[in-house]
Amino acid sequence: METWTPFPWTVNPRFDAALLQQPWGRLHTGDAEPWPERTDLLQAWIHFHNGEFQRAARDGLALGDAGLNVANKATCIYANYLEPREDVRQRLLLEAATRAEELQKRQPDNAGAWYWQAYALARYSQCISVAKALSQGLGVKIRQALETTIALSPRHADAHLALAGYHAEVIDKVGALVGGMTHGASKDAGLALYQKALALNPDSAIALSEYANGLIMLEGQKRMEEARHLQDRAAAVQPLDAMEQLYVASIRLVLEG
Repeated sequence: METWTPFPWTVNPRFDAALLQQPWGRLHTGDAEPWPERTDLLQAWIHFHNGEFQRAARDGLALGDAGLNVANKATCIYANYLEPREDVRQRLLLEAATRAEELQKRQPDNAGAWYWQAYALARYSQCISVAKALSQGLGVKIRQALETTIALSPRHADAHLALAGYHAEVIDKVGALVGGMTHGASKDAGLALYQKALALNPDSAIALSEYANGLIMLEGQKRMEEARHLQDRAAAVQPLDAMEQLYVASIRLVLEG
């Protein structure tokens, strides 16, 4: 494994087992990941929340199936926000998607296995262009994996958010008619999923920001003022861990631009 680009800031105070337990529910409202009872798995999550994404991925992979969700999450967040090399980014995302898909076969009731496959493939699709990804059939895999995640974990806010994004991006790229007939995309379904995601995770910067982006893709100029208000709320969120710092920094960068 090549050396990954370090997280550029410091999480302060740094998490340990004691400090992580209280905010765990807030930090994992999005992915509905349960508190890890195993000490070695908990340590991998501590690395993740402190921004030590490569250590989290390595430790998670070393734990076998028990650590694949943290390994895949660390890989995906790192690839999406910090990896500067496009070829490496795409490779890491595909590796995470493959690991998640294999985990589904062994643990079909593991919601995280379905979600991280969908997340990785969705980000990979954005790398190669959504239109190209749809032509390769990735849209179907992403949608089905997210629908399965929600069926297994109805309060998985991030799966609702990602499925909303699927509807919005498909309609934005190929139009409502083709998107609906060919890819099962619907404006009404997308808007409902965004609202559900935000209801489940109202303090999430990424939920606020993605809902704003979705409103623009699905509704255009008539919802622009509302979208800007959502982005302002997202930018004002005080991040608790490394992942949230990356989210909020990316939102603020867009607004400043």
